[in-house]
Amino acid sequence: MTGEGAGPAVRVDTTSPVPPYEQIRAQLAALITSGRLPQGERLPPVRQLAADLGLAAGTVARAYRELESASLIQTRRGAGTKVAPLPAGPSHPDPDHLALLAREFTRTTRALGATDTEVLQAVKEALAES
Repeated sequence: MTGEGAGPAVRVDTTSPVPPYEQIRAQLAALITSGRLPQGERLPPVRQLAADLGLAAGTVARAYRELESASLIQTRRGAGTKVAPLPAGPSHPDPDHLALLAREFTRTTRALGATDTEVLQAVKEALAES
């Protein structure tokens, strides 16, 4: 999960103004929603990922709690933490969910110090790539 294994890497920039738990949450959410972490894929235990990243276990636990609240992961005693099935959504995105994602993205870009112009350009480039 952090680059040593075969799975996608999660990295934390301790110099970033974005809190480490948010960096972990955003990276894992992107990996899950893009399918790079498929349904049923087991995530490392909180303590293991925290040790791998050099962070407190509470930081990783908070990221996992937020991902679980968003129904992206499921934690079961004895079975660990796994990627949840993505909801079979309508062919059009839910406007409320889209607004939530936009607010999260905006909050993260503001914390990075990006201007409106830089944010819009990044979004346009990302849309052109997909």
